[in-house]
Amino acid sequence: MTVFSAPAWDQHELVAFGSDRASGLRAIIAVHDTTLGQGVGGCRMFPYASDEEALHDVLRLSRGMTFKSALAGLPMGGGKSVIIGDSRRDKTPALLRAMGDFVHSQGGRYVAAEDSGTGVADIRLMAERTPHVSGMNDNEFGGDPSPSTAYGVFLGIRTAVRHRLGVDSCAGLRVAVQGLGHVGYHLARHLLDDGATVYGADVNEGNLRRAVDELGVLPVAADEILALEVDILAPCAMGAVLNDRSISALRAGIVAGAANNQLATAEDCARLQDHGILYCPDFLINAGGIIDVHHQRVGSADAVKRSHIERIELTLAEVLQRADTTRQPTQEIAEDLAREYLRSAPGLKVAPLPLQAAG
Repeated sequence: MTVFSAPAWDQHELVAFGSDRASGLRAIIAVHDTTLGQGVGGCRMFPYASDEEALHDVLRLSRGMTFKSALAGLPMGGGKSVIIGDSRRDKTPALLRAMGDFVHSQGGRYVAAEDSGTGVADIRLMAERTPHVSGMNDNEFGGDPSPSTAYGVFLGIRTAVRHRLGVDSCAGLRVAVQGLGHVGYHLARHLLDDGATVYGADVNEGNLRRAVDELGVLPVAADEILALEVDILAPCAMGAVLNDRSISALRAGIVAGAANNQLATAEDCARLQDHGILYCPDFLINAGGIIDVHHQRVGSADAVKRSHIERIELTLAEVLQRADTTRQPTQEIAEDLAREYLRSAPGLKVAPLPLQAAG
């Protein structure tokens, strides 16, 4: 596997490969930038088709975490980890403890939290082997930061609606939510409470049925949700769903969701703009979860955490206003703002570690 020539390589400070024969663990940890502090980010478990696909994902995700924490004003760097495997079939306590050992071997450069395919209980098992984990302290949701992610995305949607449509709520609007797992379910609840009509899809039939039965979400086939005629599309599943083919089929005026790396390529935000679609950068509006993780670590009150999440509205409003003025794609503006903050940050720079292999 060639790391330096990988398409998503961006001068990452650390890329480590870990395996454990006894538990079957195969994992990658990537730390993109530690200007603001330790690399903090979720541990994702997914049945990647190849090692190269897993590397591509972890490199993109860790880079996104750098920008996410910077725009959120957090004293954290950008990190991420992936476990190659099916979380419904391959996850075991032994594998998670081995992942804890792998995280610990990085000496604190990376701090793991929940992500797709992992939850609070999994992080607790990792914590048996390392203190370099977060997102498992008591909060209003038992340590789960997903509801905070959903709240931030909901605020982002309302900001976009205010900017594009000139109204202060989602009442009467149609929203398509792709993915009804930990985050998508809570986002759908916020939207319905705000008066929206919510359509939902999920490849996991249990997730879809729960949202339909408990919330009243209108079910849509997974292969039809992106092209549904709605006011807002909220991708809340896996990344790279917005590409040259899918964008041409979209019938939503606003795209704002929780999934990381929704754009398949850097050019896809401009494609959305060319189609008249307002795109809310994912790493900006889905920062509620990492904000929650930070406040769990420092022991803040829920009201302090909530106020911090609500700053997402102000940052997004600034990005959208700049986009109107400059005609620059919103993704580029958000990345530029993050880089500006990183360049001016007073935080200490941690010396980069070389690429390494861990076994």
